[in-house]
Amino acid sequence: MSAEHALITILVEKLRNDSLVLPTLPEIALRVRRTADDPEVSLAVMAETISMDPALTARMIRVANSAFLGRSIKVSTLNQAVTRIGLSQIKTIATAMAMEQLFLSQNAHIQQMMDKAWRDTVQVTSIAVACLSYYRSLQNKCVLSPDVMTLAALLHHIGLLPILTEAEKHQEVFGHPGFMRHAMAKLSPQIGLAIMKAWGFSETYQRVIAEWQQPKVSAQPDYTDFVRIATIAQRSFPQPEQQQALLSRYIELGLLPDADFMQEPAIAAVYKDVRALFA
Repeated sequence: MSAEHALITILVEKLRNDSLVLPTLPEIALRVRRTADDPEVSLAVMAETISMDPALTARMIRVANSAFLGRSIKVSTLNQAVTRIGLSQIKTIATAMAMEQLFLSQNAHIQQMMDKAWRDTVQVTSIAVACLSYYRSLQNKCVLSPDVMTLAALLHHIGLLPILTEAEKHQEVFGHPGFMRHAMAKLSPQIGLAIMKAWGFSETYQRVIAEWQQPKVSAQPDYTDFVRIATIAQRSFPQPEQQQALLSRYIELGLLPDADFMQEPAIAAVYKDVRALFA
């Protein structure tokens, strides 16, 4: 049995037995999510919760002052930032900012993979949000939320983290050129779904993780379509032979202007703004 096949067998067995160690959200993200879910919470209480983490505080102020929120007057305090961002967006932003902390490893080789995975995830997220913004500008009745889109895209490949963690214990697979591609395509959706359930995320996010690798177009545009579009733009869609057909269909449905959609000024501008949030 090859090292690659052996590792996939181990992962499948651990999934079946519910013994696979899943990543956990950092405590500050969990605290912010719990606070935001309280229907009686005030902006002042939310600011107090965020202030427990200096790094998150700084990021919130930076987000509040970003071009993404489209405000020219700068804020300088956390209370001002929380007021500008609003409770509905804070939960998503805090989770998004905390996710980067999950892409860490003590092994130098695995850390390189983690770094690339995070860069790719941010890239997919930026493209997906930019394309959704373009679509929303044309469709006044579009109910898809940029905040949900941001978090869904950041989570779309979360299943690769346990795969990388498990690979750290089996160094003989590191050099195999097809290992990560094969393992992630085969197991990432299942593992990602297990993580989403463990974290208590809704079916909206679960559907993105379960379906984005599938070469199909939704009956009505949803978050999965925009993640799929972003991976096509990245040339990382797992079924490359299907990319052109999918792209043509998305253009036909009006989700994209043309095959060179990343050159569309409205898409390029939002893409740049979202990328800046993670700089």
